[in-house]
Amino acid sequence: MSAVLTSPVPLRPRRGLLLGPKSWSGLLAALVTVTVLVPLLNLAVPAGSALHLSDYHVTLVGKIMCYAIAALAMDLIWGYTGILSLGHGLFFALGGYAMGMYLMRQIGADGNYGSALPDFMVFLDWKELPWHWALSDSFLGQMLLVVLVPGLLAFVFGFFAFRSRIKGVYFSIITQALTYAAMLLFFRNETGFGGNNGFTDFKRILDLPLATPSMRMTLFVLTGLTLIGFFLMARWIVNSKYGRVLQAIRDAESRVMFTGYDPLWYKLSIWTLSAVMCGIAGALYVPQVGIINPGEMSPAAGIEIAVWAAVGGRATLIGPIVGAFFVNGAKSWFTVAFPEFWLYFLGALFIAVTLFLPQGIVGLFRKFKKEEHA
Repeated sequence: MSAVLTSPVPLRPRRGLLLGPKSWSGLLAALVTVTVLVPLLNLAVPAGSALHLSDYHVTLVGKIMCYAIAALAMDLIWGYTGILSLGHGLFFALGGYAMGMYLMRQIGADGNYGSALPDFMVFLDWKELPWHWALSDSFLGQMLLVVLVPGLLAFVFGFFAFRSRIKGVYFSIITQALTYAAMLLFFRNETGFGGNNGFTDFKRILDLPLATPSMRMTLFVLTGLTLIGFFLMARWIVNSKYGRVLQAIRDAESRVMFTGYDPLWYKLSIWTLSAVMCGIAGALYVPQVGIINPGEMSPAAGIEIAVWAAVGGRATLIGPIVGAFFVNGAKSWFTVAFPEFWLYFLGALFIAVTLFLPQGIVGLFRKFKKEEHA
């Protein structure tokens, strides 16, 4: 793992256009796929056709796109700023819980107990909603919390950590400890987050049925557009002067300080933005998967996000997206075909990337491309 953490990532300041002609073509192809091709194959092509895209695969790809947003957020702080977080699963889960609270209130009296309170509260003999559920019946209020809760937590934590100049493996361990502490807190029934079962059995969103093909496709398209939008935003950031300062901090923070820049605010701002991106990804994840529980903020979840970025290729933006699709696609197949070997495969994959592919899948592709043109 140390080879991945310390392998040099070249500083490549880019000026001019946001994307090259080939990249714009690829982005346009992704946009057409998300907004036109997938909806047609799922909704218009009959289920018996070989070209039909099943609801299962639509949900699977939608889920992986949420993971890809989290991996992209990881690349901004790890690949371009040199900050390895093992706690981004916490921000992902907080966004998911904020969305889950709204979805639980949308169930209304259709729950098992016929009460306006969520079923788990009735089971625990709660008489009223706790204070932190005050905005749970408001879609806009909860969407605001999707952004504010991860962002505020990241800002406060990051301010004290970066001001104290905690970095490297120590920062990684602290973020993992923060995630683990939050997971233990959410496991407790008295916190009002459903305990170890979390939230599930969602029925509606915006008073519209959730388990319909049209709603499933709407969520899929929205997730795809969000991923594309975040990719463009990240590309703009790393190409800007702000992004070049972030890369300079990654490569030589002391020199950046000597030239008159204060790394604290640069690191804190990109750290907070990265957390917000994960929160939004979690909010898109929950209505598609249909459940959120404390397992989403386990230490292993944060490590997996780092694995996606490392496998795909750090400091490339497209690499973590590729890594998220590759690893989770393999996980989906392995856990069905060879469930007992999945963890061995993941460990072997990460070791192989550490030893032989320090630049990830995208780096390997670029290496072959250079050799062809040489």
